Amino acid sequence: MKKDLTLVILAAGMGSRFGGLKQVEPFGPNGEFIIDYSCFDAIKAGFTKIVFIIKEENYELFRETIGSRIESKIDVKYVFQDFKNVPKEYDLKDRIKPLGTAHAILCAKNDVKGNFVMINSDDYYGRDAFMKIKDFFDHNDKDYAMVAFRVCNTMTENGSVKRGVCKCVNNYLTSIIESKIERVNGEIIAAPLDGRNSFQVEENDLVSMNFFGFKDSLFEVLEKGLLEFLERNKDDLSTCEYLIPDVVDREIQGDKNVCVLESTDKWLGITYKEDKDYVVSELRKLIDNGVYPEDLWK
Repeated sequence: MKKDLTLVILAAGMGSRFGGLKQVEPFGPNGEFIIDYSCFDAIKAGFTKIVFIIKEENYELFRETIGSRIESKIDVKYVFQDFKNVPKEYDLKDRIKPLGTAHAILCAKNDVKGNFVMINSDDYYGRDAFMKIKDFFDHNDKDYAMVAFRVCNTMTENGSVKRGVCKCVNNYLTSIIESKIERVNGEIIAAPLDGRNSFQVEENDLVSMNFFGFKDSLFEVLEKGLLEFLERNKDDLSTCEYLIPDVVDREIQGDKNVCVLESTDKWLGITYKEDKDYVVSELRKLIDNGVYPEDLWK
């Protein structure tokens, strides 16, 4: 039985390493952004709604670009990631960057009902991921889900990337370690962001790129977790981040099951300016092979 499914796109990041608002950097032959291809794939897979989480100052830019292209094809909402849901006793006046991905999702609480999928705005995941997670929710009422990718398919030659290194048993997630990953002397090395010792990962080991599927009961978890996070980091509120992989890891250490759906598609992303030419050429190949039309929204 097919069910409604919302795609929540995290687009409030500043894109500091890329050097600008990379969510609206053109990559397709008709000015398409990477986010366009995610929206196109979600619509093809049968998603019924898209929620963009953005900064309020970027609303007009998003609405006039990607919004104007897809609003006639799917229900679209815009949510601002701000600090209105943060208790006043926690002073964030000196904070510049958003509070993190878990906080971003919490900002969408009033606009997301039922099952939903979250993704990053500046990552190309491939249609297989959208098809698999839509099929999962059409046939499953109990669990969360995550689309995982082989680490060798998620790297750039231009520097390190942040990925969640996954451990799984019988296709269920048992742990996720957010790490900086890069090739060092021919080996893939993961350096956990929490300060634990670095370790080697194999080419086909699975990693997370924030492609998670949840039920809306997650919002209760996020609200409770936000208060705990703020209290735990009250002396470092200018830089700390409330991250969804950390929330997921705590949930699976409790009693929550997270089903792992593997995709063999190759990631395309724009972590660094030097990535752009490669992404453009790879999208050109996908178009030439008939995966996407020349003019995506025509």
